[in-house]
Amino acid sequence: MLYIMRHGKTDWNLRHKLQGRTDIPLNDAGRQMAIDAREEYKDIHFDYCFCSPLIRAQETAKIFLEGRNVPIITDNRLVEMGFGIYEGEENVFEKPECPVRELFFNPAEYEAVGGAESLEDLLARTNHFLTDIAFPLVEEDKDILIVGHGAMNSALVCLVKHRSVDQLWEEGIENCKLIRLM
Repeated sequence: MLYIMRHGKTDWNLRHKLQGRTDIPLNDAGRQMAIDAREEYKDIHFDYCFCSPLIRAQETAKIFLEGRNVPIITDNRLVEMGFGIYEGEENVFEKPECPVRELFFNPAEYEAVGGAESLEDLLARTNHFLTDIAFPLVEEDKDILIVGHGAMNSALVCLVKHRSVDQLWEEGIENCKLIRLM
């Protein structure tokens, strides 16, 4: 089986700030979400956990898997999408002039500017991870958990479920909710 989970909440989530690759830790509510998820999903087996190198994802994985003998392996291909100069921007949904807003409303038309990562690059690196690591382990009947981020996890969903980029946000990647992809 292949599962994904988004990290717990951060102060930047509460302020509706684009986090991207900015390394923001969980807040107390985010830590509690991971504790609650640990209890909710305690009966689901995992052989391996692969995790984004960002602290919010690593903290979530460590709290969620506490007490289990599951290795947590970081992989740079699971880092969140980079938003360049727009990281830290608040309330992007309400700012039509912000180029990153297009990613959330019309992903197929999104153009990365200001040092942001393109959607094509995000899909390519996450596809490499799936092909190199996740799919071979699932074929060996291993249960894999990926702890990551909203955009990165959405890319994984599109790739595994063969969705177009127009459907990038359809899954609705909630904090600390486990999603089974295969």
